Amino acid sequence: MQKFLGILIVIFSVFGGYSLAQGNMLALWQPAELIIILGAGIGALVLANPIAVLKLMWQQTQQVFQGQQITQEHYQEMFALIYMMFEQVRQSGIKSLDEHLDSPFESSMFLAHPKLLECPQAITFLTDNLRLLSMGKILPHELEQMLEQEIENLTEDQLRPAAALQRSAEAMPGFGILGAVVGIIITMQSIDGPLTMIGVHVAAALVGTFIGIFACYCILDPLASALEHKVKDETVMLESIRAALSAYHQGKATMICIDAARKQIRTEIKPSFVQVEHWIEEATH
Repeated sequence: MQKFLGILIVIFSVFGGYSLAQGNMLALWQPAELIIILGAGIGALVLANPIAVLKLMWQQTQQVFQGQQITQEHYQEMFALIYMMFEQVRQSGIKSLDEHLDSPFESSMFLAHPKLLECPQAITFLTDNLRLLSMGKILPHELEQMLEQEIENLTEDQLRPAAALQRSAEAMPGFGILGAVVGIIITMQSIDGPLTMIGVHVAAALVGTFIGIFACYCILDPLASALEHKVKDETVMLESIRAALSAYHQGKATMICIDAARKQIRTEIKPSFVQVEHWIEEATH
């Protein structure tokens, strides 16, 4: 809803201000300029990026406009799940989690936390590294290094669509100039025609520049930032899981592991320690 509100504000401000200044809205409708600029922009995006990045960009864009984001509810279920898993390991050994780690999306333990299942990357990160711990001895500093490297690689991969969209945004004013140059060429071809037609052609050329700047600063650049924020929120959840796993591997008490995870959360949704204790009590009774 917030994203659609932002788009409405942009459209109302730009086109409403233009109309208020007695601008002719029909003069902005230049299909040829749109085809040149948007077509060139989309073509360049396809040319510059592998299909995997384009698919991920589409998925992330859908998630952004659907309002999918990580909330306190996700962390509440994550803390409850990690607490239950760590306690089960302390009582029955890490091998007791094998059936849950092998098929997390079919496991009763994971299915009891439906909000967390909306974050498949976090589920995979947790299960893969718990499985790693079950395979044999690994020193705490080695585990820490491996987890940090994995998070860095995952974040870099997930940020590729935002980076690609940002580069496209930066190129759009250039494509707008391209459309304007084409418009000027057409104007020069009609230089011996009526003066009013020359004015119409010049206006169409200037609309090309307008479209390029509008697409850059009002659409693509903000969308790239939204994708980046989404990925960084997911990275924070991975960092939270990393902190819990590292503390657990160092032999810390389960609640200390949970608090290590809590400390990684962004301030605006970070719960208090007492609140987390209350969550754990609710989940285990």
